[in-house]
Amino acid sequence: MKYGVNNKAYLSAILDLGDKSVVSFVLGYSNNNELVFRTFDIAHEKYQNAKPIFHSDRGFQYTTKAFKKKLDDAGMIQSMSRVSRCIDNGPMKAFWGMLKSEMYHLKRFNSYDELEASVIDYIDYYNNHRYQRRLNCMTPMEYRQYLMNQAV
Repeated sequence: MKYGVNNKAYLSAILDLGDKSVVSFVLGYSNNNELVFRTFDIAHEKYQNAKPIFHSDRGFQYTTKAFKKKLDDAGMIQSMSRVSRCIDNGPMKAFWGMLKSEMYHLKRFNSYDELEASVIDYIDYYNNHRYQRRLNCMTPMEYRQYLMNQAV
């Protein structure tokens, strides 16, 4: 994501496929292991008992032994599609498309702080106020509550 004059920031996020909510995200100055690992650590800390299948693309951060160890230590299974097949990462790509068309491309960001505030606001909007047809016209957080009530 660009901001200011020729500056770039990178957004890492984890999406829950059950309710389509963004469970964690980190904006950083570099697209590196630390960015992805911090995003994972935030999600794992928030949902310590969750044992999901972790879908991702084949980015270098997700194919490292260190990331595989994080998944193993958390009791999670990793799933990556074959090269040139983005099935596993499709839902995340759809989210990036929404974020770009509904927030990022509508505004010019002069600073990192301005971009970060907009990302935080958008993800809050997306999780708590953006109704989605595929979630029975509920927001992701409303749908999560609905699913939890169904499980009882």
